[in-house]
Amino acid sequence: MVQITSTAPCGHGSEDWEAGENSGFFAAPQNMQPALSADESIHWLALRMAAGVGTRKAGRLVEIFRTPQAIFRASPSELEAAGLAPAVAQSIASGCAFEEAAEQHEKVAQSGVVLVPITDSRYPARLRDIFDPPPLLYARGRVELLAHLMLGVVGTRRPTAYGMQVASRLSKDLSEAGLTIASGMARGIDTAAHRAVLEAGGDTIAVFGCGVDEVYPAENRKLADSLAEKGLVISEFPMGAPPFPQNFPVRNRIISGMSAGVLVVEGGEYSGSTITAKLASEQNREMFAVPGNVTSKMSWGPNLLIKQGAKLVQEWNDVVVELKAEDRRRLVEQCRNRLNPGEMQGDESKGTRPTSDLGSDARAILKVLKHDAPVGLDSLIESIEGLDTSDVIAALFELELGGLVRQLPGKSYIKVWGE
Repeated sequence: MVQITSTAPCGHGSEDWEAGENSGFFAAPQNMQPALSADESIHWLALRMAAGVGTRKAGRLVEIFRTPQAIFRASPSELEAAGLAPAVAQSIASGCAFEEAAEQHEKVAQSGVVLVPITDSRYPARLRDIFDPPPLLYARGRVELLAHLMLGVVGTRRPTAYGMQVASRLSKDLSEAGLTIASGMARGIDTAAHRAVLEAGGDTIAVFGCGVDEVYPAENRKLADSLAEKGLVISEFPMGAPPFPQNFPVRNRIISGMSAGVLVVEGGEYSGSTITAKLASEQNREMFAVPGNVTSKMSWGPNLLIKQGAKLVQEWNDVVVELKAEDRRRLVEQCRNRLNPGEMQGDESKGTRPTSDLGSDARAILKVLKHDAPVGLDSLIESIEGLDTSDVIAALFELELGGLVRQLPGKSYIKVWGE
């Protein structure tokens, strides 16, 4: 149970995050508005602060009454009919949660935080469909990233040098492939993933197990500022909520819930990353894991996941090829927009892009490739000076999505006829 102590006279309820049989209880309303008025914000916050109302109960109330305003206008008998205990129904009807809601609203306004309720069109569609979606998200930064195609990258807080290197490389390459990387800004793998994406100019989202105005761990304060400026920080916990240990398993369901899949890079058998993997499996998300040294305790989690059916990942393309068809189409569209922004007609019918639209790395690789003889990845890396492995992989992905190059078995590539 997650308990957050309130300073309001009526107290604050515990967070009843729990599993059960009514998965997917909330259906998205048809009339979603992208912004909240001050009155709407305070009512959403009051619902979040109401004693005895946790995630699932709040979601059920919104499903029944449609808006927080309608919930607080309801009589105790109507609230009891909606499934609330008499004491909770009386507490909501009394409006005692509004004092703390007003304090929260002031903090939200002062910190430049945006509230994104489950009825908002900006709320992640995948997250809305999980068993227990948070009714309200607090967000700092580029809220538009919530609409992006995301991949969760998680792992141990005590990684090996191998784990840090792999997490950085894969996160960078996957972000360059068009995925937004979601993680928890914890020490170790999470931190490596966020930093690699930011350094590459990609998009990344951090899900906090505390208020978005708090920083945990403290040494990541600079990273948190960068995430709020160039990426996005979100949380379901109120402003000022401390990082209680029990909050982190709860927040992990958000990382997996809003992502197309989850990639695990190192972790023990019972680590937080394996908990996230279990949540991802329950949410019907794709599972990915990086294999590790069998003598390392940090390899136990991902190696076990691979034995249980997770996709083994050695490079970014191992993830992309396993995504659902509609998700791959989104990546293709994004790549085409980068190759030829604003001009999506003409060559599109042929399935290829003009070579003049390509970056210098991609053009260099295209000169080396042939129509009739596959060239291996290692040969490409050796034959092109000035490009490291990640540069070559990123350029190949650009060429593949542009319809200019095709990958063959054995990590070899061939130029598509017609170019």
